[in-house]
Order: sequence, then C-alpha cells, then structure tokens
Amino acid sequence: MTTNATIPQYRTDLYSTDAILDPYPHYARLRALGPVVWLPRQQVFAVSRYADCKAVLLDDVTFISGDGVALNPVANRLGRGTTLNSDGDEHATKRSVLAHRLTPKAVRKMKAAVEEKAETIVDAALKKQFVDGVDDLATALPMSIVPDLVGWPEDGREDLLRWAGATFDSLGPVNRHSITAVKGAVEMLAFSRRVVRDRSVIPGSMGDDVLKAADDTKIQKSACPALMIDYLGPSLDTTIGAISGALDLFARHPEQWQAIRQDSDLIPNAINEVVRYESPIRAFSRRAVRDVEIDGSRIPKGARVLVVYASANRDEREWDNADAFDITRDAARQLGFGSGVHGCAGQGLARLEAQTMLRVLAQRVENFVHAGTPVRAVNNVIHRYERLPLQLVAAEGTQP
Repeated sequence: MTTNATIPQYRTDLYSTDAILDPYPHYARLRALGPVVWLPRQQVFAVSRYADCKAVLLDDVTFISGDGVALNPVANRLGRGTTLNSDGDEHATKRSVLAHRLTPKAVRKMKAAVEEKAETIVDAALKKQFVDGVDDLATALPMSIVPDLVGWPEDGREDLLRWAGATFDSLGPVNRHSITAVKGAVEMLAFSRRVVRDRSVIPGSMGDDVLKAADDTKIQKSACPALMIDYLGPSLDTTIGAISGALDLFARHPEQWQAIRQDSDLIPNAINEVVRYESPIRAFSRRAVRDVEIDGSRIPKGARVLVVYASANRDEREWDNADAFDITRDAARQLGFGSGVHGCAGQGLARLEAQTMLRVLAQRVENFVHAGTPVRAVNNVIHRYERLPLQLVAAEGTQP
C-alpha cells in the first residue's frame, strides 16, 4: 500500500518482545510523530492520541470491525461471526442475545455471590501470606465466576485461561507470538464447537441462551461456537490484568492504598485509573471503508487502522501528568473498555469483580509488599502480569 508522503513512519517493531514488555516509550514517540503514523512492519496506520482514537471508535460506519480487528488475515478469518468482528444490524443482533445477562440490574444481582467468593479468596491468600498476586488473587475471582456464567462444562475448564490468552495473542501481526498462539486459539474453537454440538452447556447460562437463540433462528447455529468464546476471553484476561495491575500499583503507592482503606468510595474511580494506567488491551484495528481524514492526515479506502487504546490512555494532551498513577484524578473517560457500539459488553461485570476484590482487600490487608520481581506476560494484545510475587500484611484485627 502506498502511503501519504506527509504521514510519518515508525519503523521500530511495536510487537517485538522488548516493545511488548515496555510499550509506553514507543507510544510516546508515536504520539509525538503525529496524529496518524504509518507502521511499515505491520502495514497499518496507527492512531495513538486520545481524541483521534475516540473519534475512530465512535465512527463505526467509516471504521468497520466486520473485516476483523486483528493484524493478520488468519485471525480475522477465524474471528468471523463474533460480536468483536461484526457491524451494524449483525452486531446488534448478536449482542442482543446476551445483553440481558450484562445489564446493570443483572450485574447487581451477582454482587452477593461475587463478594462471597472474593472473601474466600482473600482469606485463603492471607493464610499463605506470600502469594502470587496473579494466580492467588487476580485470576482466582474471575475464574470462579466467568466459566459458570458463560456455561462451560466442568470437563475441559483447566485449559480455558491458556486458550483465552492464546486467542488474544493470535490477534497480533504475524510474528512468533501469534504463530505460537494459533494452536491454543484453534483448540479453544474446537472445544467450543464440541460443546455446542453436544449441548453440554450449563442450563440457564449464557451458553444456553446462545443455543436457544439458534433454535429460534435468531442467529445461525454456525455462529454459536464463536459467540461462546466471545464473552470468555474478554471476561478473563482483561479483568485479571486490571486486578493484578491494581495490586502492583498499590504496592508501589502505599499512600494511595491507605486512602482507599480509609474511604472505600474512592474504589470505583480507582478502578478507572488502574484501567487508564495499565490498559489491559493494547490495541485493536479497524478497516476504513472510504477515504477519510483523521486530524488532517488522509487515510485511503481499504486501509487498516490500529487504534492504540493504551497510548490514548497516557496521552499528555488529554491527561495532566499522564504517566503518574493517581486515584483521585477523574479517569471515567479512559478508553480501556473501548467506546461506542463496540465498547466492552462485559465491563459492568469486570468492574464489579475488580471493585469487590479491592473492597475486601481493603478491609483485611494493611499493605502489599513486593516479594520478588514481577514478570510481564508476553502477549500481542493483552497487557498484564504473568507473575506478581507479593507479601500480604494483614490489617490489625484480621486473623490470617
């Protein structure tokens, strides 16, 4: 593809392992170069400033998802039929199948069950004292809720987390990370197809709703496996990223943890600030269906545009002291959950899980102390920790 000569290029690979592990200097360079930057390695136009990212996300008529949101054709082909990879009436129909499960009222009904599970998880972690913040806290809560909600049968769940991560990883460009991940993504799709074929979903679950929608010809039966996966990966990895990111940040900023312990009303905004600062989703792409200008830069019809959420959330044009973590800033407009019709459908549940975990921890944990070197996961799309060694210091009056 020939590019507009006035559009700057960034030749460094944003998807190298080094850049994945420490992406923010690269994002800052992208923002400094201009509103639109050509990435020759990925053959894509990157949009990295907040205002431009939001404008692209809100214009789903020009920047479509139906041709895929990945940076490689194989993942875009495999992703057909999902809400992530659909537009217009098709997207609305598929999303409506499960919309009632994720309304604010439906999420509120889960509050007591989520709180009970969070208390059990935190009490178990306190008994250990030295924990992996990822496995023992961040992963434990969504894994105790989401598989049941989606309706996956008990048999085979041990691979769900690995498969979900692989599915995200496969959405990157063709590199060794996405190539390695394809196996896991294909395994997950095969498992979902088997579950749909055998109708082995948990009765009364999201999966049950999907199968009934196909029975009623509201959706095609062939769409069922992809829709089953649609709500699993985003409900696991992103929430795990947010909770583990919060634990690390509060270990680094104990004064802000104390502020939360003294005033739990700060927790909802603290989650927004965690998601802004630690954006669990790096970026997704869109396809431009017409020639269009973004902030004076011309994007040709048919071009792929990479919306870099994580960069938008650190854009100094939008945020004062953007690289500082501050739970008192108004972070409600962060783009970590997307925006527009493709905004994260499960964000209400993700917020409930993350807020509940922080609320229970605030009651029981005086502070967090790093007990080893945190290790980042290497994933083309998901930004989160793989391991987070922590010591939990019990609050006074709390029995470990």
